[in-house]
Amino acid sequence: MPRLPIILASASPRRVELLRTLIPEFQVIPSDATEVHDAAVGVRALCELNARIKATPISQRYPGHLVLGADTLVWLGGQPLGKPVDLAEAQAMLRSLSGQAHEVVTGVCLMHGDSGRCEVFSEVTRVQFRSLDAEVINRYLAAVHTLDKAGGYALQQHGDWLVESVSGSETNVIGLPVEALRTTLEGWGV
Repeated sequence: MPRLPIILASASPRRVELLRTLIPEFQVIPSDATEVHDAAVGVRALCELNARIKATPISQRYPGHLVLGADTLVWLGGQPLGKPVDLAEAQAMLRSLSGQAHEVVTGVCLMHGDSGRCEVFSEVTRVQFRSLDAEVINRYLAAVHTLDKAGGYALQQHGDWLVESVSGSETNVIGLPVEALRTTLEGWGV
């Protein structure tokens, strides 16, 4: 099978960096599809659905390419924490995560329009936060741009200030489960 050209349907610089560890050459064409925000769907199903929603229009435009869509959510107490709209919301998210364990879920969709092949999976990582006081939260928010990050934090940027432990894939917390994706891509012959 000839090597498929690959498109990442995401503007996330973190996903670009992580995918480059697996594949040196690919295009980045962000999807402008509207995500679903219904927590009643369940976290894994919601992330998988949104990954598929993101991949679909790009795959329709480029049917000869392998399109990768992804969606990451922080899940705390049965509720998703997406990207904060402002610093006040980021601060509130970090306060709610303080001293708590939560899950980070990334849904991934690989879609190839010409063959009709589509594979969707998700990865779950458990993250335990330290107890955070206002000083640590404010220092973190001053040091890290958090408005484009689910849950208002980035493990790869001063994550040690916030995170006590990670059980599972650390790259999943950053935005793309590299280990699981590698195995899945091998199944596609990539």
